[in-house]
Amino acid sequence: MSTKSKCLYAFKDLECEVGIDEAGRGPVLGPMVYGCCFWPLSVRDEMKKTYGFTDSKQLSEADRDRLFADINSINHSQLGYFVSILHSEYLSNTMLAEFDNGGKNLNKISHDTAIELINRVKDAGIIVRKVILDTVGQPEKYVGILRAALKDPSIEIVVESKADFNHPVVSAASICAKVTRDQVLRDWQYPEKKQIDSEFGCGYPGDPKAKQWLKRNFDPVFGFPTLVRFSWKTCSTILEDNKANVEWFDPVVQPQNFGASDGKKQKTLGFGKTVTQKDADDLQKVSQKERENNRGLKNMKVKRNFQI
Repeated sequence: MSTKSKCLYAFKDLECEVGIDEAGRGPVLGPMVYGCCFWPLSVRDEMKKTYGFTDSKQLSEADRDRLFADINSINHSQLGYFVSILHSEYLSNTMLAEFDNGGKNLNKISHDTAIELINRVKDAGIIVRKVILDTVGQPEKYVGILRAALKDPSIEIVVESKADFNHPVVSAASICAKVTRDQVLRDWQYPEKKQIDSEFGCGYPGDPKAKQWLKRNFDPVFGFPTLVRFSWKTCSTILEDNKANVEWFDPVVQPQNFGASDGKKQKTLGFGKTVTQKDADDLQKVSQKERENNRGLKNMKVKRNFQI
């Protein structure tokens, strides 16, 4: 059975445009969420006129929620959408890793996520004829990256600044991304075993509330809660200025004597220890909170990919 015969979208036989935008690229905490919306090329003007899609940053929270409800009400019949949620822990680990060990900068993460979303739309059986994206880096270079990855000359690729304002399909994608990110933050259950408040304001590095929250919830040994992007300069500065200094001594063992005892006792740290019942119970509690975070998104009926 072909992919198209499995397509769940009523407009599967029509040529479509795809819009992609993100929410939460700049904040020091919370996920970066990519939204992807698609509909037939023939209904572009109708969608703009009927629903008034525009850049999510120009809308109030109430208007964004209303439009997201509209998007869900016509999902599969007149349009489709996906979101990809890139959690702080994933961003931190990926951006701090060495490039030869899977590390990526934020632009590379953004490019790869956009490509994955476009391919997901194609895999859903949609005839993609045009993709429109807000630029990340130089527009011409981004077009080249997309062209090389998609390997489909029949697709028109448009990359420009303010695409979320100029193109309704990108506006709709930005609404999906923004509403999803806000919902993740509202429903977030901290897996850390300590009381952590959520008074972090907008979460941007320059926000005084965010700065105070970071300092208030900083641990000199473990750093910040997993909601925080450790790779951001704001965080690294706090870490450098306030971290606990740890010193330990480990006698040098010559290669020929490797494994032999020199009579000195060395304290074994907590790596590789046997997992006790208490350890297992604690892990279960963390897993339960992660499930609660995911359940909150499921209740929104959000189609999402998780990077955790």
